Order: sequence, then C-alpha cells, then structure tokens
Amino acid sequence: MVSQLNPYLNFDGNARQAMEFYAGVFGGNLTLTTFAEFVTTDTPDADRIMHALLETDAGYTIMAADTPSGMEYRPMAGISISLSGDDREALGGYWSELSDGGTITMPMEKQAWGDEFGMCIDRFGVSWLVNISEPER
Repeated sequence: MVSQLNPYLNFDGNARQAMEFYAGVFGGNLTLTTFAEFVTTDTPDADRIMHALLETDAGYTIMAADTPSGMEYRPMAGISISLSGDDREALGGYWSELSDGGTITMPMEKQAWGDEFGMCIDRFGVSWLVNISEPER
C-alpha cells in the first residue's frame, strides 16, 4: 500500500453530523462505526462515532471520531485543511457549502499571487483554506 496523509478530525459528540455534512459537500462513500459496534453497548459512548471514513470520487479521504467520555476534548486549533486546484466549479462549490453556516475569515477573492483564495471555519469548527488557480494553458 502506498502511504497516505489524511486529516483525522476529533469532535465532541457531533462527528456523525459533521461527517454527513462533509459527505454532502464532497460526495463519496461514508462509513460510520459507533463505539457500540466495537466495544460494548453498555457504555455512555455507545452512539458516539469511534471511527468515520469518507472516501470521495475526487480522491479525498477524511477520517473522524468523537472524543470518548473520560478523555478531554480539545477543539481544533492551529491547523487548516487546504483545498487547491484549477477546477473553479468544484472548488467554488466546496467553498460555498463549507462556509455556509460557518464563519468566513477571509472572503473568496482574487489575491496578489493571481489566484482566488478564501478562508473559513465551518459550522463544526474546522478551518478550511480554498485556493482556485487559473487552468494552465
């Protein structure tokens, strides 16, 4: 197997909602596994997500889990997920959906380097950077 580098997001009880949101944004195949499926149904975490995997047709892989009770949840900070390329339609669509209901920290606009670029924090607290370049000719 070739090595891969994938974001693994941690949530505080809303991993299912977040991953279903990302599946709606990016499409693809979403697999959700609860703690009850792996550990036991006799746990306060039974319905929480132990592991989520989203594999998209674009080749993106996003993984996530809920922080189990008894462990401290630490909100995401100091990291962003970056999407970049020249597919204006796809990237512009992702931007619109990811920023909807979230906070735009830098509007999608033409930048000094010539690309369109925007930053947002989605409704689940995940920071996104989207860079749309001009297609090469």
